[in-house]
Amino acid sequence: MVDLRKKPYYLNEEQVKWVEETISSMSLEEKIGQLFVNMVANAKERKPENIKAVIDTYHPGAIRYHNAPKEELWEMSKNLQDVSRIPLLIASNCEMGGNGGVNEGTPLANGAAMAAMDSEEAVYEMASISAMESAAVGCNWNFAPIVDLTYNWRNTIVQLRAFNDKPEDVIRYAKSFFKGMKTQNFATCMKHFPGDGTEENDQHLIMGINDMSVDEWDKSFGRVYKELIDEGCMTIMAGHIALPAYSRKLCPGIKDEDIRPATLAPELINGLLKEQLGFNGLVVTDASHMIGMFGATIPRREQVPGAIAAGCDMYLFFNDRDEDFGYMMEGYQNGTITEERLNDALHRILGIKAALNLHVLKAEGMLVPPKDNLAVVGCREHHDAAARMADRFVTLVKDRCNYLPMTTDRYKKLKLVYIGSEATVIAGTKFKSNDDEIIKDIVTQLEAQGFEVDAMVDQKKGKMEAFKSRFDAVLLVLNVQGFAQFNTMRVKWDEPAKQPWYMSELPTFVVSLSYTNNLIDVPMARCYINAYMPHHEAFEAALDKMMGKSEFKGRCNDNVFCGRWETRF
Repeated sequence: MVDLRKKPYYLNEEQVKWVEETISSMSLEEKIGQLFVNMVANAKERKPENIKAVIDTYHPGAIRYHNAPKEELWEMSKNLQDVSRIPLLIASNCEMGGNGGVNEGTPLANGAAMAAMDSEEAVYEMASISAMESAAVGCNWNFAPIVDLTYNWRNTIVQLRAFNDKPEDVIRYAKSFFKGMKTQNFATCMKHFPGDGTEENDQHLIMGINDMSVDEWDKSFGRVYKELIDEGCMTIMAGHIALPAYSRKLCPGIKDEDIRPATLAPELINGLLKEQLGFNGLVVTDASHMIGMFGATIPRREQVPGAIAAGCDMYLFFNDRDEDFGYMMEGYQNGTITEERLNDALHRILGIKAALNLHVLKAEGMLVPPKDNLAVVGCREHHDAAARMADRFVTLVKDRCNYLPMTTDRYKKLKLVYIGSEATVIAGTKFKSNDDEIIKDIVTQLEAQGFEVDAMVDQKKGKMEAFKSRFDAVLLVLNVQGFAQFNTMRVKWDEPAKQPWYMSELPTFVVSLSYTNNLIDVPMARCYINAYMPHHEAFEAALDKMMGKSEFKGRCNDNVFCGRWETRF
């Protein structure tokens, strides 16, 4: 049984008493409900009457939601906490700024951008702003930081979200992230145990496999998790990622077909994470609609209670509320989830809530901050911080032919070629990209600096000499992003005229606003810049540097060259 007086809870006697009395007062249905993190998916589900119906029927222990305007999310949080007898954990996904918690939140810097700055102070500032903005709409749990290691340059799931491939850097930055989040009343959640970044597959579509040996894992991911557990991280998200070497070590004789992702592997959650690494906190599964779990070799009826039986303490998202609640109840009634395991999970869940003093805040009517606090969301001060960070993280990877600086004296007439994203899938819902807004912002910024910009999408290349007579240079902006649709994201040349034939005809500046590995698709680029983020401040900083108004300060590692020789020149 978990010890709530020890790390990471450090509960006092009053807090322990609240946990014990609350669990004793709960019906079986309330206990089963506490194991679930419910998704509030849309405006209809945010209506007070529908919120009350879900809370009264399924008694979830925590909530996640799809982003919406700040006033709507504030009302949602208030309604949720008002109708729930037991205070709720309300989770955001602020990995890179307040935009992970609220529509108007400030995008600041993703993991790769933070590594490009190599500044623990910047990571702290990013996390503290994220905490401030998401706390304003009622959040108290953040599904971050990502502590994966980007060993495989082809991995596009955590390539931007993780810091880099150096355990010592990840440890430094994650500790600063923890400190930044603690400026508000937040529990952090490092992910994705046992570690993403070694392969190119997407757990949204297929079970992930970390194929490291036991010794390799201990020296890399194991080192990261052990040090951050010792630092006091309160929760960990288990990924739909298998770790065969450790499963074989901890379960001698296990058959290959019986190796499961961590979310369903008791030897990894109980044996490795909780026992060997000494994690005393709460384990939540990654989203259960992901095929890496959903498409495993056992049916969902067994997966739902199986995740709790394996040592996970909370189950992220219902597929169908009635069905999954029934599966979990059935798993308890048939002994898949033992009384001891259920009791342990409940103590961990309530222990986190007590450590955040949610029961005290509820009694005081302060679980959701005053509505006036919404003024911090997307405020000018936070956008100024985004600009300062962008100035530090934009990275010049190469400029082999000395095309820079890109000034109006040299390249007055620009052809803008933009490769954007298709609709992306987030938590099982499809969202349209905002490419049109980004293109408009880029054109506006370029024109404000005196460039003449043609952003029209040509139907064909046309004559080479005519093209060269019309333009002085080409600006190719790559904003390929998203996951849950392809295992490996690559540049998709959606129109023939966008394909990089122009690189041999005119100076071409390539700027990536997202993935750092795009040189695999444009190795012939003479000038290539990673800007990491598709927000206004990132392109503004990139443009300033391209024009020679400020120096490039970001750093990169060899992953940007994609393991190829021709990408380097």
